Amino acid sequence: MAEREQSGPAERDGRAAGVGAPNGESRHRAPARRDTGTGERRGATNRLAPVLGTMARAARAGEPALFNLLRNRRQVVIGLGAAAVATGAVGSAAAVLGGGGGIAAAVSDQATSTRSPRDAGSFADRDASYSQSLGESINFGATGLAETPAKAAEAALKATPVFPNPLSRDPVLHLLRRATFGPTRTEADAIRAVGIDAWIDRQLEPGRVEDPIGDQVLASFPTVGMSTAQIRRAVKEFDWAAQYELGHATLARQFWSSRQLFEVMVDFWSNHLNVTNPFDGGWDVRTSFDSQVIRKHALGKFSDMLAASARNPAMLRYLNNNESHRRSVNENYGRELLELHTVGIDGGYTESDVRNSAYIMTGRTVTNEGEFRYENDRHWIDPVKVLGFTDKNPSRPKGLALGDRYLQYLATHEATAKNIARKLAVRFVADTPPHHLVQRLAEAYLANGTAIAPVLRVLFRSQEFWISTGLKARRPLENFVATARSLGVAPGADTRAGIEGLYRLTQRFGQPPLGWVPPNGYPDVAAAWRSAHATLAIWNSHRALVQGAQKGLSYPKPEGLVGKRPPTTGQYLDALAARLLQQPLTAKDKQAMLTFLGSKEGTAVKNATLGGKIEHLAPLFLDSIYHALR
Repeated sequence: MAEREQSGPAERDGRAAGVGAPNGESRHRAPARRDTGTGERRGATNRLAPVLGTMARAARAGEPALFNLLRNRRQVVIGLGAAAVATGAVGSAAAVLGGGGGIAAAVSDQATSTRSPRDAGSFADRDASYSQSLGESINFGATGLAETPAKAAEAALKATPVFPNPLSRDPVLHLLRRATFGPTRTEADAIRAVGIDAWIDRQLEPGRVEDPIGDQVLASFPTVGMSTAQIRRAVKEFDWAAQYELGHATLARQFWSSRQLFEVMVDFWSNHLNVTNPFDGGWDVRTSFDSQVIRKHALGKFSDMLAASARNPAMLRYLNNNESHRRSVNENYGRELLELHTVGIDGGYTESDVRNSAYIMTGRTVTNEGEFRYENDRHWIDPVKVLGFTDKNPSRPKGLALGDRYLQYLATHEATAKNIARKLAVRFVADTPPHHLVQRLAEAYLANGTAIAPVLRVLFRSQEFWISTGLKARRPLENFVATARSLGVAPGADTRAGIEGLYRLTQRFGQPPLGWVPPNGYPDVAAAWRSAHATLAIWNSHRALVQGAQKGLSYPKPEGLVGKRPPTTGQYLDALAARLLQQPLTAKDKQAMLTFLGSKEGTAVKNATLGGKIEHLAPLFLDSIYHALR
């Protein structure tokens, strides 16, 4: 990230300096409680080492060739490994390692004043640094816009993918992998019953979708529905209880909400307008950011969401705008408005624009009661100019309205449209999305006044979406949630305690919900999560879920996953693949499973536990490339 001329004491890079994420802990995060019930089964994992190694090699071999196209001037950073790349401090370091001109250019006066951050060697965000290609638009094998999603899916299915991989090209499964947190048999049956178009239409109007389990589970986390004033009465001052409860409730919603596309978009926007949870200043206000900014506008207009975020105490505290004063302007929020929230670092702004952006937003602060307030005396006056936005800015009382006009300008900027379109394409299509798809989505964004649902409708009508089967890798949290959904983990006797335990597991593999500490949100590309630590932690989580190690929830017994016991080992494996992966294994992968069992295709099954091996066999399906891809 570009260096700052004047920033408050909690600079972004400084804030992230103690973070090992995805594989580390933040110095701002409370120590995780010791978890004695995770069921990591280290002994079992050690016994499975040979077959796990085979599965890892098979997974690497089965990755789509597209992952290997992520070559650019940042490749040296990727080579450092996920743990290094994921630290916030690598933002500035990367500008030196890969940026044009090297160290001299990065530290020169030109790099920090008259030149744009992009020209100074910075990059838009972690996704862009990994996913921007060498300039050509990648062809997946099908392109164009169809009249309906179903027709786009049909056309793409007739085409030959340029990047084949082991995943089934069944459009229903593909849609569920991308538009939900993981396929379930219930959801697949629902789409087949009503059709792709009707299912998408319903999901884009979440108010039409009944959510009985989600509503039931949410009752276990009462502060999620509270206002800031109510939270301040319910918890001790500076206590993080409400923030942790928000993280737990977010995980539960991802598991069980029927409004899955809405939850996917909540996750998307929570990363785009990231306010980490928990953090020191969020004890009373972080919950309102989730409910009044992200969830309220997740499928509405981005301009409304941006305006709401700029008046939300959690955002103002997180990026120190509550401390910004005309006599001592803090640039953090003004910078992130440009770099992350709107036009992106390649939007053409300069360091002068950053300072003017910060000037415009002075006056927006937070009261001692945790409420938003605009204070006239804090607002900086004199003419301001950011990109094409200019104003004489003569009045302190009119500074709030000035900021609102500025936010509207940014939300409707062509560079913002492109930035958001690219990130949506990265989330739903591929780490390196086709340029013409990004342009199509950007045009829809502007044509519909920043409304998001119409952009998603264009996305789902695009053949590029439907031809991209297997061209995304699940991040650890998505892998974990998809595992629970595939297994059929359900609320139980003590759902609150069960979710708390599973939340601690997400901390172990480095992706607790809402927990990314720097302002740019969790990276959403495969290269960011490649590490032995992340892989082992996810494999351990598969075993914990299969074996029902965390008490309080309802888990299916491993021997009951396939229903009626199949007569032969080969048929048992077929049934287990259909149950957990919703597709068959290749002959080679099936043979690997038979070898693990020490059995043959036609060997008779004598008991449902396969001689006690089922609790170790089932996780192997979830360790595979079939489950690792989104």
